[in-house]
Amino acid sequence: MKKILTVIFLACAFVFAQEGSIKPEFQAFSGALIKLKKADKGFHKFRLRVDVAPWAFLAEGEVQAPGGDSDVLITALFDRALYAVLAYIPDKIAAGSDGEEYNVGFFDMMLYYDEEPTRIRNLSFKLLPPANDSWAQSILDDALQSGSLLGKIWSGKYEREITKASAVPIDKSKLVVMQQKRQEAKALEAQRKAQEEADRRAREKAEKAEKVKVKSKKHDNAVDCNSRKLSAKQRRLCKMNSK
Repeated sequence: MKKILTVIFLACAFVFAQEGSIKPEFQAFSGALIKLKKADKGFHKFRLRVDVAPWAFLAEGEVQAPGGDSDVLITALFDRALYAVLAYIPDKIAAGSDGEEYNVGFFDMMLYYDEEPTRIRNLSFKLLPPANDSWAQSILDDALQSGSLLGKIWSGKYEREITKASAVPIDKSKLVVMQQKRQEAKALEAQRKAQEEADRRAREKAEKAEKVKVKSKKHDNAVDCNSRKLSAKQRRLCKMNSK
């Protein structure tokens, strides 16, 4: 009996230790990015797709409005009263094939209607290119498992963090700006590398020209040891010095 209690105690201690080490963060997304289908038995199928760094994922599931009204969420999309909040572990990052870093540590999502949480079921996440290789998937799987240790995160424990994230949701215009900034940064980086390569080639060309110049000067300054203008003694000394 004591052994069983010890095992249970150690298991609980491990879970609490793991939970304490996980610091989730939250990112809100505008309802304009959410696609809703007509309700079936009170639930709408929904999807949220984002493919601008540092995000590249597709979230799908079913959502029911608070109170079960089957029409209110469709109306909320037009009234901008519906938005999504993604929960993720910030240190779970994967490198995309485009050279960018992507957050792939998400583990839960909630849709809010007028700041009130809805009911979500059958939620799933799918990684999108360019951050959807096996390594990124393993990080996502680990995040889903780690996030489950936190229990119910939408019931008030992280209310302050969620409220802060909800105040500045990412919408289509922000995604465009994010994309433009990254393209500009890539263009500047490409320009910098091209300039460095041009400078390197110019230095190599100048160094090569200087070597040719020095070699030519040495050749011009060289004394002809067989010149008839030199005495026999001078010719011998010249040949000795040139060796």
